Amino acid sequence: MWYQKAVFYHIYPLGLCGAPEENTYETPVSRIKKLYPWIDHLQKLGCNALYIGPLFESGRHGYDTTDYYRTDSRLGTNEDLKELVQYCHQKEIRVIFDGVFNHTGRDFFAFRDLKQYRESSRYRSWYSKVNFYGNNEFNDGFSYEAWGGYNILPRLNQQDPEVRDYLCNVVRWWVKEFDIDGLRLDAADVLDFDFMRALRRVAEEVKEDFWLMGEVIHGDYGRWVNGEMLHSVTDYALHKALYSGHNDHNYFEIAHTVKRQRDLCGDTPLYHFVDNHDVERIMSKLNNKAHYVPVHILLYTLPGIPSLYYGSEFGIEGKKGRGSDAPLRPCLELSDFGNAYEENACTQLIAALGKIHREVPELSYGNYRELLLRTGQFAFCRDSVIVAVNNADSPASFDTEAENGLYRGALHGEEITVSDGRLRFSLAGCDGEIWLKDGRSFTPVSKKIEVKEKDEERPVITKEQRAGKSYEEMSVEELQAEILEKMARNGPVSDQMKRDVYSNIWRDSLLNWVKSFR
Repeated sequence: MWYQKAVFYHIYPLGLCGAPEENTYETPVSRIKKLYPWIDHLQKLGCNALYIGPLFESGRHGYDTTDYYRTDSRLGTNEDLKELVQYCHQKEIRVIFDGVFNHTGRDFFAFRDLKQYRESSRYRSWYSKVNFYGNNEFNDGFSYEAWGGYNILPRLNQQDPEVRDYLCNVVRWWVKEFDIDGLRLDAADVLDFDFMRALRRVAEEVKEDFWLMGEVIHGDYGRWVNGEMLHSVTDYALHKALYSGHNDHNYFEIAHTVKRQRDLCGDTPLYHFVDNHDVERIMSKLNNKAHYVPVHILLYTLPGIPSLYYGSEFGIEGKKGRGSDAPLRPCLELSDFGNAYEENACTQLIAALGKIHREVPELSYGNYRELLLRTGQFAFCRDSVIVAVNNADSPASFDTEAENGLYRGALHGEEITVSDGRLRFSLAGCDGEIWLKDGRSFTPVSKKIEVKEKDEERPVITKEQRAGKSYEEMSVEELQAEILEKMARNGPVSDQMKRDVYSNIWRDSLLNWVKSFR
């Protein structure tokens, strides 16, 4: 199946395209056309699949759907979206949409009808635990179950036959209209199991290789991944292990997580990531930014399906604001990173890993076996391919089992001939290598991740320079100064807090951040 060899690129379109925070449901604006250069870019990175969403009409962030049959008017029209998917397919890039089926927005037609007609609404059974003796902060005169307790996201009753048929028909229509290749199911960990079984039947009906991947955070992933429900789930356990295993210099955590997931799910490839639209950027989570290298080597070589979140290939940072995910979902201009392939070590590494993954089938299908495990060093094989990483700041020596023959490092180009069944080599601090047998070679990665110990000197932005200006009128530097001043009112501002502010150079993100203060 195509997804076994996939390398995903993940785009949150409302953020990347710079859509307004609030939807006024006016004439569609074709912001989604901004993504065409990004499609070319992700292909250059070696990605061959796109996870994009949410995409359909909503009030704010996309997960409060108001119309499953209409592209969000802040992004464009159905025809715009259809043409984008066609463009991806022309480039042999598979596309999956975000399926937000656990809940709707309050402006969804069924919920509007419920508010208007209450007990007499024919859609009364569409929502979960509706109680006409209750109330809520919107003074609806009734209460209902909502995702995460947020009443802006009333939960659908997926056990209701009408709801189930409606959502299954939505999927059929998305495939017919847009020719998508799969779905990422939002909040799959709280979706009804029978509903997911119904979706699996639809998947097998619409396309032979239609892929269902669910957002599951905690628990036994094998409950969701099986022949009746989902093909894969988000591997949040490995996501956590990848950054904390490096921050704590503890490769045992990562190796144990891999073993546990394989015990639960067998050889089923889980969806791997180090950051996404809901969690902070990997560069903001790592105590040592140089660990970006071994983290991503593991992302691309451990058993599973790797995914890259837009912008992280440039090494950008992003931390949640006060109650806001907006800093994780910035509007970026690809032209701002025009020289990244030549000058940005993060981009060079990601492009190299993408090419290696595409051309080395063992990284998709090869059997996994642990070869060496220490707190600071980890090595494993995928059939004849040997992967090694070092999280220590200093060089480390490796001595692992290996077949006899010539091995070449895919990242650094070193050649070693094994004649006694042992591969012996050393790795620089915060580095790794992918050893390929029998002559396969790749262009070595030339640039190193450099970690600056001190902030660059920055111009002082005074209150007088900002006086009388609205936030929308301020420059990036003025917004940064405003945020730091607001932080100082709440307590001491650490060096790390300053770095977090100065590393954010995106106006939309800074605007959301500065407005989040009370």
